[in-house]
Amino acid sequence: MCSWITDFLTDRRQFVRLGTHVSDLQHISTGSPQGCVLSPLLFSLYTNGCTSGHQSVKLLKFADDTTLIGLISDGDESAYWGEMNRLVSWCSMNNLELNSLKTVEMIVDFRKNPAPRPPVILCDSPVSSAESFRFLGTTITKELKWEQNISSLTKEAQQRMYFLWQLKKFLLPVKMLVNFYTAIIESILTSSITVWFAAATARDKAKLQRVIHSAEKVIGCSLPSLQELYFSRSRRRAAKTAADPSHPGNELFRSLPSRYKNSFFPTAVSLLTQELTDTHDIFTS
Repeated sequence: MCSWITDFLTDRRQFVRLGTHVSDLQHISTGSPQGCVLSPLLFSLYTNGCTSGHQSVKLLKFADDTTLIGLISDGDESAYWGEMNRLVSWCSMNNLELNSLKTVEMIVDFRKNPAPRPPVILCDSPVSSAESFRFLGTTITKELKWEQNISSLTKEAQQRMYFLWQLKKFLLPVKMLVNFYTAIIESILTSSITVWFAAATARDKAKLQRVIHSAEKVIGCSLPSLQELYFSRSRRRAAKTAADPSHPGNELFRSLPSRYKNSFFPTAVSLLTQELTDTHDIFTS
């Protein structure tokens, strides 16, 4: 699987008619102010027609960042390179400049002897290969390990603990301290938790759990554990996916007819899941 991260710089140019002749047209540099709340919306509307045409290649857009993800099977990279060239052509035709300096490629390949790949050339400049990159606040590595991401979350959460200590000095009610913790600290601990929790090591989870224990000592009440937060976020995410027919994973949450619910496979999966959960609870208690 290859992930190609690009950063767009919009060529914001407007035409102003100064006279009655075409030769009187001049270019002026305009655009929305830096930090304007309308900028992401306008960019999303402008790039709405830029989509992927192949099933194995996904084009993800958020504000002015674009990610091209390709699943390469049997060494066939034609779809990936085709969509990449198509993206470059679309940007050229729609007056958008691709910033090659902010563009990186990360390859996730678990084969023992992967074949060397030719470098990606963008705007006559080779695109650098990255060991990891930060995507929407989550650090993803080429080994799909989460130590680096969890260390970053732990550091940020510990820094915000300082403000919780300061609020404690003002003798605020417990409810207000809990609300502050939920909004400012717990939101960091649960960032993309449905993605990394299952693959995180016990040591990394313990780092985040220690932050929760520290907050409990400051506030003076019990707080949801990291595992409880994971379960609640997973249920919430599953409910949204099941209610959204356009979601790619919607079919995975399709309910079975009542006559099949007690058949072998649904029952066996439930029993195995419950057994694994009970074992994990005993191990962590």
